[in-house]
Amino acid sequence: MIPTLIDTHAHLYAKEFLEDFDQVIARAQEKGVGKILLPNIDQESIARMHFLSQAHPKLFIPMMGIHPCYVTKEWEKQVSTVETHLSQANNYCAVGEIGIDLYWDKTLLDQQKKSFRAQIKLAIKYKLPIVIHARASFDEIFDIIDAENCPELTGVFHCFTGSTDQAHRIINYGGFKIGVGGVVTYKNAGLDQVVAQIPLEHLVLETDSPYLPPVPYRGKRNESAYVSVVANKIAELHDVSPTKIAEITTHNATALFGL
Repeated sequence: MIPTLIDTHAHLYAKEFLEDFDQVIARAQEKGVGKILLPNIDQESIARMHFLSQAHPKLFIPMMGIHPCYVTKEWEKQVSTVETHLSQANNYCAVGEIGIDLYWDKTLLDQQKKSFRAQIKLAIKYKLPIVIHARASFDEIFDIIDAENCPELTGVFHCFTGSTDQAHRIINYGGFKIGVGGVVTYKNAGLDQVVAQIPLEHLVLETDSPYLPPVPYRGKRNESAYVSVVANKIAELHDVSPTKIAEITTHNATALFGL
């Protein structure tokens, strides 16, 4: 029997999957993927995300949040919309995808910080973990988590690409996991050396589909079936079986997200 895998981060509501959605799901299930967590990015993605999670409630679990790249000057209105949805439904597994992104644009850094902090407070209020997008922004993210961290705050640093020291800092917060995706298979990224040093109890698997596909699929669309490739790579790095990786990371994800 194929062990159950959880893809803790996939944007399968994206337009990239409209033409062959059923085949994408079939391939994921063939690889043992039992649950796929759907992070929200903006107001436009909510309807499709809700449709998928209602049509396949055992497979898809939605999140609610505003991605930092979609934060605007009207961030307060955006956060208010997030809270409206959180208050009206109890099927969200996290507040996400939230965080800070300084790779593409730094002009709204202040708004990104305020939005991130406000959504952290919502997560604590609604007793949900947060899913953090941190791109070129670890220092800014850490400053806010340092200020807001408490026993009630849990979450995951999604698509982790940091150093060993940054991984240890995340672990030392106490309530956070480290999300590992396709970048761990990239030869020159150096992430493999970092992940090899992180104890397995701190890791969860993800794809970030349709982005960041693992080797040998680089340059193509990523999809949830490829979370098995990530699991195999981590198994290699830790010298354990893929079954063991599936068992541990699925346990980690189930506990963190209350699945």
